[in-house]
Amino acid sequence: MKLVTYRATVEAEARLGVIAGDLVVDAALLGEAYDEAIPDSMLGLIDSGRPGLAALSALVAKAGAMPPIGTATALVNVTLLAPIPRPRKNVFGIGLNYLDHVAESAAALDTDAALPKQPVIFSKPPTSVIGPNEPIAHNKSITRQLDWEVELGVVIGTTARRVTRSNALNHVFGYTVLIDVSARDCRRAGQWIYSKGQDTFCPMGPCIVTADDIPDPQVLDLWLTLNGVEKQRSNTSHMLFKVDELIADLSQGITLEPGDIIASGTPAGVGAGRTPQEWMWPGDVVVATVDGIGTLRHSIVDATPE
Repeated sequence: MKLVTYRATVEAEARLGVIAGDLVVDAALLGEAYDEAIPDSMLGLIDSGRPGLAALSALVAKAGAMPPIGTATALVNVTLLAPIPRPRKNVFGIGLNYLDHVAESAAALDTDAALPKQPVIFSKPPTSVIGPNEPIAHNKSITRQLDWEVELGVVIGTTARRVTRSNALNHVFGYTVLIDVSARDCRRAGQWIYSKGQDTFCPMGPCIVTADDIPDPQVLDLWLTLNGVEKQRSNTSHMLFKVDELIADLSQGITLEPGDIIASGTPAGVGAGRTPQEWMWPGDVVVATVDGIGTLRHSIVDATPE
């Protein structure tokens, strides 16, 4: 299933929906139509565990192409939000996780040229998350090196504590698209959170595709364009540490809980690695896609204080 968080009107509360063709079917209203209780939020559904997801899936199959009257809205008429608009914890970011990105980062950003022996981990605060089509803020009083990174996002579904690689994917709820926006000139003493964690620096969406529809997360093409020009294109097969390794590694010391998000790293092609270097500026449009999940499109806007 493709799950979204949406608003039917500007004033409406955020709701959990399922994409069905050119419709968004409201999950909770669908449940009411069949006398079943279905959560009305993404985190609520995740918290309901496998039984809740199975119940929703069964109702979607039962409704088929003709959802009950009053349960569906045309996709073009709704506003999609980040699938988890306010994560409970920081997003776990993974740095230097594609082989070619390790090399370009070493040349441009003074990172180690040797392949990491363990995942490189940073984080992005919940306040950095924005949904599809929301603007990315460019504050030139803080940064003049605003960069792009397309990434596969991994959403945890069940508590993972000291899990093995062989069991790690069983803890995944689903997958989404992320853009790890980075202010390259805001790194401080080698620490990345201020560079990568500023407001609007974690676009997410447009949906979460449930794990049953992506049995192998290491076969997905992903790419990014800036103003219509392709800057990044790769496949998740080129990750240095695969998704199961990331979950297993993180969970050895940090309990991963339902709703936690991992940004699994980006391939080569970032602005810092180009000659000459390229950056995003107000008026630019960045578009990121992960095949089988969807596309994010964001404008860069001037947010410099007057």
